[in-house]
Amino acid sequence: MLSQILSKSSCAACKFCCSFRRQSLWETPLFPPEVVEKLSKPNEYGVVGEFRDGQIVLGGYRTDDTEEEVPCTFLDPHKGCILKPEDKPFDCSIWPLRIMRKDGELVIALTPTCPSIGAVPSQALIDLVKSGLGEKILEYAKTHPYIVKEYREGFPII
Repeated sequence: MLSQILSKSSCAACKFCCSFRRQSLWETPLFPPEVVEKLSKPNEYGVVGEFRDGQIVLGGYRTDDTEEEVPCTFLDPHKGCILKPEDKPFDCSIWPLRIMRKDGELVIALTPTCPSIGAVPSQALIDLVKSGLGEKILEYAKTHPYIVKEYREGFPII
C-alpha cells in the first residue's frame, strides 16, 4: 500500500519491521481469526504459528539482552515474508503506519523507528495518507477493531 513511498527492494533488504525485541512485542502483527485458524495448524507454508489473541507469539530468544531481535515466524531470511497477500496481516501491509486509539479517537500514526521512512512523516507520506489511503485504513479498523492498538507517545500522528 505504500509502494509510492517505499520500494519493495528497500523493504526486502531491511526487514526491520519483521523482527522484534522483547520491548516491542506489542508491535507484532495481529491476524484475523480465520487466518489464525489456518496458520496455527499444518498449512501450505510449512510453518505453524503460535498465536495469542490474534497476535503472533515469538520464541527463539537466546539471551536476556533486551536488544536481541527475533524474526517473525513467517519471515524467510532470504525471500522475505512467505505469506500470500490474503494471509498477510493488515499491520504488515501498512507498515510503518499504525492504527491507534488516542483519547477515544482512531488515529493513523507513523512508527518512528522505520529506517526507510524515519521519525518524521514526509510530505509525500502525508499526501498519500490524505489522498485516500488514510480513509481505507480507518475503514478497515472500523470493521476489524482488534487491529487497533493504544496510542504510544513518540508516534507522530498523520
